[in-house]
Amino acid sequence: MGNRLSKIYTRTGDDGSTGLADGNRIAKNAQRVDAMGTADELNCHIGLLIEALAPDDALIEPLRRIQHHLFDLGGEFAIPGSKVIGEEHIGWLEQTLDQYNDGLPPLKNFILPGGTPAAAQCHLARAVCRRAERIVVALGHEDSINAAARHYLNRLSDLLFVLARVLARRNGGEEILWEQKKSGL
Repeated sequence: MGNRLSKIYTRTGDDGSTGLADGNRIAKNAQRVDAMGTADELNCHIGLLIEALAPDDALIEPLRRIQHHLFDLGGEFAIPGSKVIGEEHIGWLEQTLDQYNDGLPPLKNFILPGGTPAAAQCHLARAVCRRAERIVVALGHEDSINAAARHYLNRLSDLLFVLARVLARRNGGEEILWEQKKSGL
């Protein structure tokens, strides 16, 4: 690959527009740009989560794979009509989710984000993932999108929830259960 980013500032976006990978320009506040940006933001949160783990943690490999998927997903949004995320991506998420969920006890109450710094970061990534999903649903109301992209984000948020539970329970840690009585003044 050549030098794709030899000049970082171009001034082409000074008018409030941005270029898509297909050469078209759209407003920076368009739903499509919001979807691209939120996929990027989610990728950043997962990168931060990876950095909160020990260098030999087994979770790093699947999280890095997810980062690659999210980069592909952002690219998919940057090229209207393209399809990069497919059923095989969703199937992999489901298998990974099942693998980590098998060792967890049934959830009998809501849990609060936290338990460990890594678990809290994973919950933050989950919340951003849910926002990305909402944005992609809205984008789908105004433009054609790959339905697998929406399904991928839905499964990914489920996986991030399970991973947050795993991370909170590591090394004798505990999940923080929501207690309704404590929410009163």
